[in-house]
Amino acid sequence: MTARNISMTVIGVLVLSAQALAASPSYPGRPAIAAQAGYIVEGGNFRAAFQAVTRAGGKVTHELPIVNGVSALLTPAQATALRKDKTLELFADAPVRTQQVISMAPDVTASVAASESGTGSNVVPDIYQRNITGVTQLAAQGINGAGIVVAVLDSGLLNSSHSITNDLNGNSRIPAQYDAINNIVVDATHPYVSSVNDSYGHGTHVASLIASSNTWSNILNGQPQGIAPMAKVINVKAFDGNGLSTYASVLNGLNWILSNKSTYGNIRVVNLSFGAKPVSFYWNDPIDQAVMKLWQAGIVVVASAGNFGPTAQSIAVPGNTPYVITAGAMTDNYTPTNTSDDGVTSFSSAGPTYEGFIKPDLLAPGGHLAGLMDPKSQLLAASYPQFATDSYKMFVMSGTSQAAAVTSGVVALMLQANPTLTPDQVKCRLIATAASSVNTSGHAAYTVFQQGAGLLNAYNAVYSQAANCANQGLSIAKDIAGTSHYGGPARQDPITHTYYVVGTNGFPILADGYLWNQTYAKLQGYLWNAGYLWNNGYLWNNGYLWNQGYLWNNGYLWNNGYLWNQNAVAPASTPTATESWNTQE
Repeated sequence: MTARNISMTVIGVLVLSAQALAASPSYPGRPAIAAQAGYIVEGGNFRAAFQAVTRAGGKVTHELPIVNGVSALLTPAQATALRKDKTLELFADAPVRTQQVISMAPDVTASVAASESGTGSNVVPDIYQRNITGVTQLAAQGINGAGIVVAVLDSGLLNSSHSITNDLNGNSRIPAQYDAINNIVVDATHPYVSSVNDSYGHGTHVASLIASSNTWSNILNGQPQGIAPMAKVINVKAFDGNGLSTYASVLNGLNWILSNKSTYGNIRVVNLSFGAKPVSFYWNDPIDQAVMKLWQAGIVVVASAGNFGPTAQSIAVPGNTPYVITAGAMTDNYTPTNTSDDGVTSFSSAGPTYEGFIKPDLLAPGGHLAGLMDPKSQLLAASYPQFATDSYKMFVMSGTSQAAAVTSGVVALMLQANPTLTPDQVKCRLIATAASSVNTSGHAAYTVFQQGAGLLNAYNAVYSQAANCANQGLSIAKDIAGTSHYGGPARQDPITHTYYVVGTNGFPILADGYLWNQTYAKLQGYLWNAGYLWNNGYLWNNGYLWNQGYLWNNGYLWNNGYLWNQNAVAPASTPTATESWNTQE
């Protein structure tokens, strides 16, 4: 493998700036001590990376067997020395932030799509996510996530909330919590510490959409708020009270999940409601590498698509990993009893990925969802009290983070109904039973690059018998080992710049919804088709074996200028405008 130095801009869904280096003080007569910066150092195995960093004089901060490496603090000289070792790969660490960044340049405020935002007290939220996906029907049959363990890697949990910490029967349902920033475990044998709490709000909101047992809020009409209110939840905190993290902390959290997969009752689902703008191929990216390991281990990984839409090729890391389930966001347009005006939110990221895979895989409700958040103890709620909906600590947010949470809850229902399902089988049944959005004329309202297979249907997915319709033609073992990598069926015309899909014969598919020139993002008059529009199945089936020039054919996707080789020093990312609290969808 080629050594690389990649500067990640992880956004949660936003990553914003390069790591600031704090210079050590200098004194008269004493030379200044070189500042250290954070890196992810990968080797042939974890031990080799650990020893190499130690020999170079660097400081290991996290052991990361999940990516055969470590995170470390290195001086420029130490980093240079390690780059000379061709068995190692170095990635520059960078700050991470969840989506709510309030500052925005005035000239772009009006043009940037709102995400994870609120419109104020004039918005009356509903719980259409349960009804429109068939969750209410499943709940009546006793399918509520019982026995399934879901890990949520985010900003922590509001441990003072009974509906978060307890299931519908009032039983405690958090077997463990992990502070990935400070390496602190909280479980039956380790005392509780407040560092696992969520003082920001994002993690609590996401977790509540997955599993909250709250039934008393006046907007719930007696239904549980969470999709899987009997599921167990493991809190993995990697973001602090300001929504900030580091790339190393996220990897540390993923590593802990893999290491403890069977320690607390068998983790079956991981929700990742954060992302990063890709700067390398999926197999080069450390977070993508980590989630592939989780998937290979039998854990269903659900990732948010990102809030950078409707621009094409805006799918975020790790949602760009071909194997995982990537959720885009739809909205009911504030008419929960009328599905004809439902549609994809304007902010939901669109595909294809840079490697040509169809993403998102599906859509889930992500517009104006009410979730738990303490207005007094969590920063987001305290900063925006106008988005609180009632006195029961409910708070309205929109984003693909919320769509991923709904999807994770649905996966928990599927696994309760059939615990033998593998991650590939779960993904297959979700996409095989999704309903595509068509307009009033019966044509696709969005392309596959915007809606994937369409809106998920929890009821149909639970009872589906579909098989062999996801990740066929791909070998995750070979991908992880680095012996084979894959591209998807999407292409871009070098003249018209239109994105299209090729079939198994290599020729373009001239069918409704398979072409996109980015001239439309939303159409008027939607109708969720009861059938599966993209019924051929091959969009998610076949991976094309990677070869050196694959992506440069047909004027398509990435060129060499976007990849960092061992001699390149990745430029520092600079602060950029981010989503603001604008119109809710």
